[in-house]
Amino acid sequence: MKQLWVEQYRPKDVEGYVFRDEAQRKQIQGWIKEKTIPHLLFSGAAGIGKTTLAKLLIHQLGVDEYDILELNASRENNVDTVRERITAFVQTMPYGTFKVVLLDEADYLSPNAQAALRGVMEEYSQTARFILTCNYPHKIIPALHSRCQGFHMEKLDPTEFTARVATVLVTENIDVDIDTLDSYVKATYPDLRKCLNLVQMNAVDGQLQKPSESEASTADYKLAMVDLFKSGKIKEARQLLASQARPEEMDDIFRWMYDNLDLWSKTDEGQDEAILIIRKGLVNHVSCADAEINLSATIVELSQISS
Repeated sequence: MKQLWVEQYRPKDVEGYVFRDEAQRKQIQGWIKEKTIPHLLFSGAAGIGKTTLAKLLIHQLGVDEYDILELNASRENNVDTVRERITAFVQTMPYGTFKVVLLDEADYLSPNAQAALRGVMEEYSQTARFILTCNYPHKIIPALHSRCQGFHMEKLDPTEFTARVATVLVTENIDVDIDTLDSYVKATYPDLRKCLNLVQMNAVDGQLQKPSESEASTADYKLAMVDLFKSGKIKEARQLLASQARPEEMDDIFRWMYDNLDLWSKTDEGQDEAILIIRKGLVNHVSCADAEINLSATIVELSQISS
């Protein structure tokens, strides 16, 4: 079976990982050198590299495979998970120096589960370490924040993001049209995982297919939307976005607008104007009862900016 590129090209060591800054890199290297870590809370956008860094750290610390428990809190998020799986795992002696519980998407844990986890982290701190990842750190209760060292993951620079995807495609001997690659980047940035999955799915016979040419790729409406914006079909793009975006996606949609300022204007002045429009739309989103109307109105204003 063909391996997923996301896993195949996942960084295996510190040198292959892009950190926020040199201080963050040195901190990770220090933990690896000392062969120990505190409880950690990795936060940042989806696909930014939180789980990759956690697994990289566990690997370089040399933690025994029997001392690792990985759970996804979006599927297992109640008190029973903490009591029956996590507590049962950490209360036995580790094979090595300590056990590690990697809890992905910890912001999905119920408040009661988070409260129960707080006690477990405190009671077994001598023999177990917890690494929590989350998209929204404000959903993590203060008691867990106080027990973990926070580690916020910044999104990759767009140029670095594009270069990483391009490197994978070149390594896989896939011919790349720059404009086609740009469409995938704009539709997925800063989610590198999603971008790699999409380009792998749409790499056919040694060629990266354009979104409009691949039946499978149309499942992601952002790809079609970017294509429409690039073609100057603003009305169609607006209608697609307003009809497809779910209410729970609105925060991410406004973030996507901000990350792709060059869709609205190529000039600094136009992009400054776009930022103000997006900020106003985001403020209205918080108080507006009809999110679809607010989103559509924001795109109308953006489409009127002169490039």
